[in-house]
Amino acid sequence: MQEFVNKVWYQGHWLHWFLLPFSWLFGLVSFTRCCLFRLGLKTQTKLPVPVIVVGNITAGGSGKTPMVIYLVELLRAQGFKPGVISRGYGSKVNGVLSVKDNHSANDVGDEPAMIFKRTQVPFVVGSKRVKAAEKLLEDHDVDVIISDDGLQHYALARDIEIVIVDGVRRFGNNKLIPAGPLRETEKRLDSIDFTVVNGGKVKGDELLMELIPDLPVSLVSSLDKLHDKTVAACAGIGNPQRFFDTLTKQGFVLEKQVKFEDHQKYSLSKIASVSDSLPILMTEKDAIKCKEFAQDNWWYLPVDARLSNEFDQQLLIKLKQLDIKL
Repeated sequence: MQEFVNKVWYQGHWLHWFLLPFSWLFGLVSFTRCCLFRLGLKTQTKLPVPVIVVGNITAGGSGKTPMVIYLVELLRAQGFKPGVISRGYGSKVNGVLSVKDNHSANDVGDEPAMIFKRTQVPFVVGSKRVKAAEKLLEDHDVDVIISDDGLQHYALARDIEIVIVDGVRRFGNNKLIPAGPLRETEKRLDSIDFTVVNGGKVKGDELLMELIPDLPVSLVSSLDKLHDKTVAACAGIGNPQRFFDTLTKQGFVLEKQVKFEDHQKYSLSKIASVSDSLPILMTEKDAIKCKEFAQDNWWYLPVDARLSNEFDQQLLIKLKQLDIKL
């Protein structure tokens, strides 16, 4: 399904013309909802600490998770005590839940599980961002909240908005959902604090984010090293081709490339079907869902976001202007 949707949104498939009336309806509903918040007819909750929203105006993955990890590490290095909230897409959470070491990706969602494993940052998941943020402040000592996604969740007031743009696919056919990938029109970018482009070329005031791959890590033993360069690759993310291209640039020969749906639920048989002889190389987000049944030939490729000092300084200046008390 995801493969077909990408053809409609990014490859000029004719079906988008038939979906346009639904896009107009989506746009009308979205515009009306925004107006209700602006006019104060719908309540927006302001929290006692700054809120940074990391989101996008397109559906699907664009690189928000590496950015959230980058922000956590940047803020900690500057003496802040960040916490993170997320919807926890695909999780079993009813209400809100503080993420703990014993929680799996099934419990809290793949992206929260990955971010928490990497950073051990105070983290709360919940479909209602305001409730999740209030739980975060209640359970943890934090002075900055990072919202993983939630750009369109206007019930939560925010102080800084960061939009991540896929530098290769950009905005596809520039149509609203379902005819195109846009959750909001490009006009929304005019009110954003930072537009960060994940790979590709930047335009105007956009800032570049690069994803820097590290060495592959075994899902079974952290002491093992992958010496084979011929592998089978699989990915269940918004844009699997980006992952495959990264592997090729790293010198890997991809004997097989398997695309799964974003937020795919995995089993031993599903991953094992990718290859029964070659090393299987996957994304870190996929790996977090496979630890319980991992095999000796399964590996993942960790990546880290890299941004300019210009971005770091501009973000910190904005935070200082908010008079945060450390």
